[in-house]
Amino acid sequence: MDVFPDFGGVGAAADLRTVIGALLMFVLIIAVLMLIVSVIVWAIASSTGNPHTAIKARIGAWVALGTASLAGAGVAWVNFLLAVGERL
Repeated sequence: MDVFPDFGGVGAAADLRTVIGALLMFVLIIAVLMLIVSVIVWAIASSTGNPHTAIKARIGAWVALGTASLAGAGVAWVNFLLAVGERL
């Protein structure tokens, strides 16, 4: 008796790629908008001499930058994994 895996078991790979791509696009857009807001607040707080707010805004800018890079890399990673899964 030969036992082989069912490679056609995930039939909705195209739908999965579309949904994940759309969700990561929203994350990317929100992260870029938060990066812009954090940088503006950082600049205003630094120029007015408010170090506490400037530090918080700088941390927010770095977190938003990291989130945007992870979201951008996430789209490429999911597309790569789905392409590898289709070739198996």
